[in-house]
Amino acid sequence: MSNNLPKVAWIGLGIMGSPMSENLIKAGYDVTGYTLEQDKVDRLAAAGGAGASSIAEAVKDADVIITMVPASPQVEAIAYGSDGILENAKRGALLVDMSSITPQTSVDLAKNAAEKGIRVLDAPVSGGEAGAIEAVLSIMVGGEQADFDAARPLLEALGKTIVLCGPHGSGQTVKAANQLIVAVNIQACAEAVVFLEKSGVDLAAALDVLNGGLAGSTVLTRKKANFLNRDFTPGFRIDLHHKDMGIVTDAARNVGAALPVGAVVAQLVASLRAQGDGGLDHSALLRSVERLSGQPVQA
Repeated sequence: MSNNLPKVAWIGLGIMGSPMSENLIKAGYDVTGYTLEQDKVDRLAAAGGAGASSIAEAVKDADVIITMVPASPQVEAIAYGSDGILENAKRGALLVDMSSITPQTSVDLAKNAAEKGIRVLDAPVSGGEAGAIEAVLSIMVGGEQADFDAARPLLEALGKTIVLCGPHGSGQTVKAANQLIVAVNIQACAEAVVFLEKSGVDLAAALDVLNGGLAGSTVLTRKKANFLNRDFTPGFRIDLHHKDMGIVTDAARNVGAALPVGAVVAQLVASLRAQGDGGLDHSALLRSVERLSGQPVQA
């Protein structure tokens, strides 16, 4: 495909990365992808992209490199080292890291990349798998205004609310706040569900009317079916939310902000993971409330 759009390398084709990269292909971008699972690389190729057999091969001709991996250690693993992005990307390339990692990792990455002439944005997202598929993600960005302006057309193929939040690391800070709000919101919904059920109320009717008032939320809209059907197929895994609650509690401690309710929910997420539910969707916080309330928990 020959066009004037920047050539894109995409590293990390998981639950989020696969549909997002495919949305870029649909928008006319030339996308070369690399990830650890060959079947995900094959999926990208089937969607009209190109597969690469290494990070170096994926990034060598790219104008824009997008990364979407689970956490800080994976970002560092793909960015640094002789086989990594910084050693193999061309000078002037723009690296957009859409992973959710610690703000400090993003600050360090931007600094190290600048020495190679590579520009960086941290651009974590909110909206989960559904938001990725529908290209309606909220994208919170940290970095320079000029780089944000350059990346904006591409980000518009992936999301709906795209905001530059400040310098490097700011996107990650806002994402951490997002994960705090989402976890506390899911926990509140889960407690309401168990309370309603134990009271013998029609749960579906109750959630409908609650969602139409001040208690309504995007979380309740997106997770209502999970609660009703006890369907915890992961859109966003407890394991990853556990990682994010660690990021937000640590970052808050560093700046001297108290998160009393967030700390409790972080422990509930940790306990759910300790009970073997880490691979389930974060709406499975319902299971911990069921256990605490003496409700039978489905296997």
